[in-house]
Amino acid sequence: MSAIDKFDERAEAVKSLLCVGLDSDMEKLPERFQKYEQPQFNFNRWIIEQTHEHTASYKFNMAFYEARGPEGLKELQLTLDYLQQRHPDIFTICDAKRGDIDNTNRGYVEEIFDWLGFDAVTLHPYLGQEALQPFLSRADKGCIVLCRTSNPGAGEFQDLMAGGLPLWQIVAKRVHEAWNTNHNCMLVVGATYPEEIKKVREITGDMTLLVPGIGAQGGSVAEVMQTGLNSQRSGLIIHSARGIIFAENPAEEAKRLKEDINGYR
Repeated sequence: MSAIDKFDERAEAVKSLLCVGLDSDMEKLPERFQKYEQPQFNFNRWIIEQTHEHTASYKFNMAFYEARGPEGLKELQLTLDYLQQRHPDIFTICDAKRGDIDNTNRGYVEEIFDWLGFDAVTLHPYLGQEALQPFLSRADKGCIVLCRTSNPGAGEFQDLMAGGLPLWQIVAKRVHEAWNTNHNCMLVVGATYPEEIKKVREITGDMTLLVPGIGAQGGSVAEVMQTGLNSQRSGLIIHSARGIIFAENPAEEAKRLKEDINGYR
């Protein structure tokens, strides 16, 4: 099974396009978890059990684990092992935004796909296809390439014109037309730019899009759904982190967002 097939099967099984971000910032963990020897793992396990029935995917921002050195990476690995044991059908994303020269990327491939066991990873395209080929060659894993990101300063480079097109459109076209030979590519397009989501959908057909920016960043579910659904009324991995995991009731918040998304399908 390809990584994208895995996401699609999970999304269909639980009728959800929701991706919960396990961005377990130590400074924001509830006090009751701070007393544990492994606070991030215990918090993640609790969030997973609160939200898994509403969730198609979990995304891990590596910064929150790498910042704690070996202990953080250990707790990340424990979380992934827990998911593999208890919920192996849930799609997992390593949000690391990797993209170095090819021999360095081979090391990242071994770490992210083979050691940690993620289903997909976020990548930046700046070094080109040749550099990313170690990732792209893994037909069993997902390559989620940054296209139009959700941060306010995204346009500094992404809106630069080249050959009559903004750079983000060139990235979308290149990934769709040239890089996706193994049918394992996806794109990151922020929820805060719904018109760009619409254009990326026109360029890439049914390609799956990871859409961050819902919730704390102010993205609109309605606008994302109106512009981003593919021909199968799917093709979106809609991400929310802080708005769910640090909510008073994560289970209720995940259910609410799932139902909000489904209301537009």
